[in-house]
Amino acid sequence: MKSLILFIFLYLCYTTKASAQQYENFVFNPRKYICHKATGTITIDGLMNEPDWQQQEWTEDFVDIEGHTRPQPLQDTRVKMLWDKNYLYVFARLEEKDIWATLTQRDTIIFQENDFEVFMDPDGDTHLYYEFEINARNTGWDLLLTKPYRDGGLPISGWNIAGLQSATHIEGTLNNPSDTDQYWDVELAFPLQSLAEAVPRRRKPADGDQWRINFSRVNWQTEKNGQGYQKKINPETGKAYPEYNWVWSEQGKINMHQPETWGYLQFTNEPAGTKVAFNYKEEEAIKWKLRQLYYDQKKFFSRNRRYNRKLHQKNCKISVNPLGFLIRYDSDYGTWNIKEDGKIWKSK
Repeated sequence: MKSLILFIFLYLCYTTKASAQQYENFVFNPRKYICHKATGTITIDGLMNEPDWQQQEWTEDFVDIEGHTRPQPLQDTRVKMLWDKNYLYVFARLEEKDIWATLTQRDTIIFQENDFEVFMDPDGDTHLYYEFEINARNTGWDLLLTKPYRDGGLPISGWNIAGLQSATHIEGTLNNPSDTDQYWDVELAFPLQSLAEAVPRRRKPADGDQWRINFSRVNWQTEKNGQGYQKKINPETGKAYPEYNWVWSEQGKINMHQPETWGYLQFTNEPAGTKVAFNYKEEEAIKWKLRQLYYDQKKFFSRNRRYNRKLHQKNCKISVNPLGFLIRYDSDYGTWNIKEDGKIWKSK
């Protein structure tokens, strides 16, 4: 437990320092996925046998977390999603030549080895969002984040997703460097009742609703040892080479804790195989504009140790005090607000 607390503290310090970086070269274009409704029972066994799964489309292949300016991932990763009245289902396939996983204790730091990760923000305000990590041994770690680390958020590792179901399937062998593996699959069932805990009025999703969601794959360079695999050491530093971070929707920099750059998940009552158009909401452009103003304020504060009282933006008003700021944007879609801790919401 002490090592977990120390790790989180060091990570918090790093991400807070990095949060003032600007998105000069980042193009806001989150990926989008239509989540169809399952017509039959989904059995969580790590296998994609059900007709609903077979008819449902895959996401695009994962990319580097920093975006397409970085090299393409060395191995492919894709995801499918379905839902019904009780669960959000996720199925992931991770191509892997050397399947490695040793951690067996629940709620340990799973990304210290190769893993698959899910991030969800049902109401899109960037606060009170969920993270779940899992390795090839079906060892999981679930967290509730009060807000992003850059904004002083804390991870609640003791929080558990009540009723979560998970399974993995390995096409190959585990921790055996004598052969070449093919892939490992992850199948998850997230209870909607549990995910509704951080949603206003504890509301479950309905037809047409949209959530913010993203997926990450942490992959380390490994080498053989007497017991299987170990992280490959850089002889120049004496430390392990940095991990690869491959994601569904690019983040622009190495930081998954930016819910505003996650992808969009749109729920539909239509069955798998039915074509449904994604409904892009104009208010999302407003939210992104406010987010850019938030970035500007953070950058200004890092240089001047105070927030900027001047805001030259049409339809925007700002109020500043020694502890923070509030920016309001009046539009045809209501008044949108963002404050110094990054929370964004509609007030009318």
